[in-house]
Amino acid sequence: MRQRLLLVLLVIVASATFAGLELLRVWEEPLRIPGENYELTVEEGDTLTAVANRLYADGVLRHPRLLTLYGRWAGWDVGIKTGDYLLPDYLTAQSLLRLLHQGQVIEYEVVLPEGITLAQALDIIQGQEHIHATLKGPDDPRLLALVAPSAYTEGLFFPASYRYLKGSTDYQLLERAHAKMERTLATLWSARSENLPYGSVEDALIMASIIEKETGLAQEREEIAGVFVRRLNKGMRLQTDPTVIYGLGPEFDGNLTRAHLRDDRNTFNTYRHHGLPPTPIALPGKAAIYAALHPAPGDTLFFVARGDGGHVFSRTLAEHQTAVRNYQLRRKQNYRSSPPPAVQQKQ
Repeated sequence: MRQRLLLVLLVIVASATFAGLELLRVWEEPLRIPGENYELTVEEGDTLTAVANRLYADGVLRHPRLLTLYGRWAGWDVGIKTGDYLLPDYLTAQSLLRLLHQGQVIEYEVVLPEGITLAQALDIIQGQEHIHATLKGPDDPRLLALVAPSAYTEGLFFPASYRYLKGSTDYQLLERAHAKMERTLATLWSARSENLPYGSVEDALIMASIIEKETGLAQEREEIAGVFVRRLNKGMRLQTDPTVIYGLGPEFDGNLTRAHLRDDRNTFNTYRHHGLPPTPIALPGKAAIYAALHPAPGDTLFFVARGDGGHVFSRTLAEHQTAVRNYQLRRKQNYRSSPPPAVQQKQ
């Protein structure tokens, strides 16, 4: 009798051991990932059971019940993070649970180039596949509240590359861009040159936006800033085309006319109005802000595009008029107002 009982116990132990080893083997075997870029999407409200069943239906997971039972035992069945997950081909059930629990989701990227307007930035952001559009334009009340006490939103968002998760909103991304612009302005303003004709950091931002639109050449930014600062100090008008174009808005068709330059109803027309325009005209980058706060010394008061992306700087009106005749009235066939892509400054 004792021998029979011992035999039964041995069989039970052996069976349990075999079952345990088999369960361990199944648990540690790699999932069947279909292809190199298989993405798992966890939606808001998804449970671990729902995710496991979806993976089972796709042929990725052979034993969904095992996954949910282990997840419940380990406390990983709650709080799984929403988003898109890129599943590597070496993934096991346990590492999948860890991935979901830690929220190692795919990050996407959007680039806001220097020199674009806030309206253009919104178009770029809202055109992203994984961003929810919630804002109704640059003057959306939520953006105005974000930048308060400023009465405008233009120029107050830093142009850069931003990473985001699926389901992020346009407001959340611009909130980060505004915070980055405020940090950048605070740092650069505190180390600015002396005797600048700015009443506030906002004036410097307006100047930086004009510099950003006037040139894409890094070596010219501080020289252009110097020209504009000297003109302000002398009480001269800035006379810069980009401000006029910004004020025209959708009316501008690519052809800036003399009538546009004579129109004093355009509050951004720096050919008709003294001082800085009412607001920034674009999103300036760090280099343009630095240039506005560190203008190059000198005595030049004029500049004109020479057709290769750079400019000719002049001290007197007579020199400037000669440069205009040489580079504007006698334009070469390959004339261009901006530098070729290879030499443009990048953030």
